Amino acid sequence: MPISKNQIKLITSLQQKKYRIKEGLFVAEGIKVVNEFLNSDIELQMLFCTDEASAEYEQYHCQLVSEQELKKVSVLKSPNKVLALFKIPEEIQQGDNGLKVILDTINDPGNLGTIIRLCDWFGVKELICSKETVDCYNTKVVQSTMGSLTRVAVTYVDLIPYIKETKQPVFVTDMEGENVYTATLPENGIIIMGNEANGVSEEIKKIVKQKLTIPRFGELQATESLNVATATAILLNEFRRAIGKLK
Repeated sequence: MPISKNQIKLITSLQQKKYRIKEGLFVAEGIKVVNEFLNSDIELQMLFCTDEASAEYEQYHCQLVSEQELKKVSVLKSPNKVLALFKIPEEIQQGDNGLKVILDTINDPGNLGTIIRLCDWFGVKELICSKETVDCYNTKVVQSTMGSLTRVAVTYVDLIPYIKETKQPVFVTDMEGENVYTATLPENGIIIMGNEANGVSEEIKKIVKQKLTIPRFGELQATESLNVATATAILLNEFRRAIGKLK
């Protein structure tokens, strides 16, 4: 059955956050990404695939579409045989334990997607975002996570009350902070990463006493800052490496 005008309208509308909220749905594309969601607890709403991929998705009552039809609703430069709509799951906070990351106003979907993948890699089960941070169900974010979004709980909160109320040790990234390579790091804690252009807000810096920095080793010391996803990778690596030192 050809894809209907109403279906096209729905899928394309989900490129915007307000419609994702209204419909409670998000889009996933490509065999790898879609399969990750199908194998998770996240509920499938609709599944569209080309005839070439139909045998793999027969049990999900896949609606057959042509490659040309898939191009009409895809955000990918080269549509990849399958597109699905999933229900946005309920946000569930994990409690005061484990290693966590807080994001303060991250704007770039690629950065958020990479950070979600990093959390998955380093065993961080919860990512806490300011309400100003890009939506994790933005299609570009969903695609760049490559399925890691199914294993990392992402919650959006007012950061100041959250930071004040948590019982976990909190660390903020700051150029004037303690060298992360020599600092004593706990097994459980919260790392706060800041906005791409402005870093962590001054309001947050005022209430967090423990500050960490990644030192520069370049001779000229000319680079102003690291990409936020790169910095997150280095910090998570050091926190996880500290576990071995503690044991």
